[in-house]
Amino acid sequence: MNANPILLQMKYARVVARFAQITDLSLDKALDFFYHSEVYQLVKDGISDMHCMSDAYLAEDLKEEYSENSNG
Repeated sequence: MNANPILLQMKYARVVARFAQITDLSLDKALDFFYHSEVYQLVKDGISDMHCMSDAYLAEDLKEEYSENSNG
């Protein structure tokens, strides 16, 4: 299922803002990481209806991906 592109852009903004808040990253760095993340690709491609997950869930997923990339 594909989500409305405008609604997706709004969701991206909320997820990035929350991700920046929970990781103490600047919005610029959080946005850059988001657009290069696996989470973004899954949401954008409509895989497993990731766009239906809550903003908090997606931000936590991003945080885990960020931690894995920082440590590995």
